[in-house]
Amino acid sequence: MSEALAVDEHHDWKPKANPWAIVVVVTLAAFMEILDTTIVNVSLPHIAGSLGASYDESTWALTSYLLANGIVLTISGWLSSLLGRKRYFVICVFMFTVCSFLCGAATSLGQLVVFRLLQGFFGGGMQPSQQSIILDTFPPDKRAAAFGVTAIATIVAPVLGPTLGGYITDTYSWRWVFFINIPVGAVAVVLISMLVEDPPWLPRSHLGDIDYIGLALISLGLGALQLTLDRGQDEDWLDSSFIRTTSALAAFGIIGAIAWLLTARKPVLDLSVLKDRNFAMSCVCIAATGGVLYAGAVVIPQFTQTLLGYNATWSGLVLSPGALMIIFMIPIVGRIMPLVQTRFLIALGFLCMGASFFYSMRLTTDMDFTSLMFLRAAQTLGLAFLFVPISTIAFANVPRQLNGDATALFVMLRNVFGSIGISVASALILRRSQVHQAYLSQWASSQNQAFNALVETYERSLLTMGRTASAAHQEALGKVYQVYQDQAATLAYSDVFLIAGIISFAVAPFCILLLSSRKGGGGPAGAH
Repeated sequence: MSEALAVDEHHDWKPKANPWAIVVVVTLAAFMEILDTTIVNVSLPHIAGSLGASYDESTWALTSYLLANGIVLTISGWLSSLLGRKRYFVICVFMFTVCSFLCGAATSLGQLVVFRLLQGFFGGGMQPSQQSIILDTFPPDKRAAAFGVTAIATIVAPVLGPTLGGYITDTYSWRWVFFINIPVGAVAVVLISMLVEDPPWLPRSHLGDIDYIGLALISLGLGALQLTLDRGQDEDWLDSSFIRTTSALAAFGIIGAIAWLLTARKPVLDLSVLKDRNFAMSCVCIAATGGVLYAGAVVIPQFTQTLLGYNATWSGLVLSPGALMIIFMIPIVGRIMPLVQTRFLIALGFLCMGASFFYSMRLTTDMDFTSLMFLRAAQTLGLAFLFVPISTIAFANVPRQLNGDATALFVMLRNVFGSIGISVASALILRRSQVHQAYLSQWASSQNQAFNALVETYERSLLTMGRTASAAHQEALGKVYQVYQDQAATLAYSDVFLIAGIISFAVAPFCILLLSSRKGGGGPAGAH
């Protein structure tokens, strides 16, 4: 009650610095952290070779980061109240930068994994802190434009990561993938220290208030879940005793954490924010958005590299027009938001995204670069109607003193379901490829006229190259088999887009549950 009164007393508080300078600075720091979740991926073969490890061992550099990052996301609100939000944010950015240097200087895989674990621990607090600062810096009717800036960073960073990582690794060294953070982090630390300030109503915790049980259950549940998602495909999912164990621990931790947080007197994460219908439904929407966004972002580069022979740089460039589409569309959506109910905009976004995923099922093995760019641009069109409206309406009615808990939960759901989307998409590609191979194999028979015609075409081509008749026949059969494999894989990628489209269409009707009216100026189209 006293916290609510403190908020009322300081309802007219404003930061001393220019609000737009603040949003740019805090978004710069968050952009750096989001970029680091994908920039390392394409460098793993180089890291493995340089540090004398196998590729499978090198993937722990990703797993360790995601593990620590996922755990801290949820408890970042509590850490902010314990240390002070500005102090906590500066510590996160500073230590993230230091850990980036240590990662780049690592001389063994063990060192790199430990430093990435620390990097993920400090990086996990940056996105929720960024959103909390924006919520307190801008009044509700100005938040849409501010969230537009953060949405650009949130969507562009994962797209830019593989492209930038591939270019840096090919041109310089994988170590510069980490060193590039140093100047950005140093500038961010200085500017945050100068511009950002804590609002007077920010709740403060004390060391004696530590919710050890909630902290332990969250760490166990989310840590085990991230391990399951990241290692599941390599370990063959539930056929592995390791994955069965981590899955059981994840279920126990998450269910136990929810039960504890709902009953604890001073929980490490206040789930009462979910009593607000707009926030609860926005969490569902952002979770679905994160899942299909990251699934789509990983599928197209994988398709271009495995089937079309693109390198990492060109695979990343396929995604670039989609990022430009977001930058172009978000200001337009901001202009529309005061005129149209927010829930209708969000529903439109899911419908557009569903239609674009259905359109993306037109994948072929001879698809050109331009067609792939348009395909990805169509997918990102719907995202412009999702990130800003969802973020704006989610926090419209959340009490200011709960902003830290709300942003931590909101960002955690987006990232965790993003990880789920990537893992499910990767698993589906493998398993659906096997299904389509089994189906197509019935046509790979000497009794099939089309099969014989394709073999003969390859044979004639090989004979003109000087092959003997028997060698030409065997090589032609191998080429035809490769064609069948490529066709099966292409159909599997199309299946992933089909499922992503179905999920997008399925979520759209639930947007009507959001409370929205047409009034509200530049805010969330009412959101009352």
